[in-house]
Amino acid sequence: QVQLVESGGGLVQPGGSLRLSCVASGSIFSINTVGWSRQAPGKERQLVARSTSDGSTDYADSMKGRFTISRDNAKNTVYLQMNNLKLEDTAVYYCFINSKTSRSSPSFTSWGQGTQVTVSS
Repeated sequence: QVQLVESGGGLVQPGGSLRLSCVASGSIFSINTVGWSRQAPGKERQLVARSTSDGSTDYADSMKGRFTISRDNAKNTVYLQMNNLKLEDTAVYYCFINSKTSRSSPSFTSWGQGTQVTVSS
């Protein structure tokens, strides 16, 4: 069992910045891919960014150059730095991690409960 707790969401004006954090706890032997997705009202959940265990990252096109994903493996924490926020970035943001409970166990994906980001003037 793995628990993810997100924080850092809130209300921000267009052009502003927020930094989301996601702390993982529980039965974690190793963490593979980590990332963030978001879901706006009436829309499907979409991938925002992800980071693999070898350090590579990729972003949705509309986030490139504005969002940065990072991870602190020692703290089992994932971050999402969001700059130059736009009205259309308003959504609930969910973090996810793909992890293993032991060296021989299969990996599985866990999700956080979500944190609201509202961009409004």
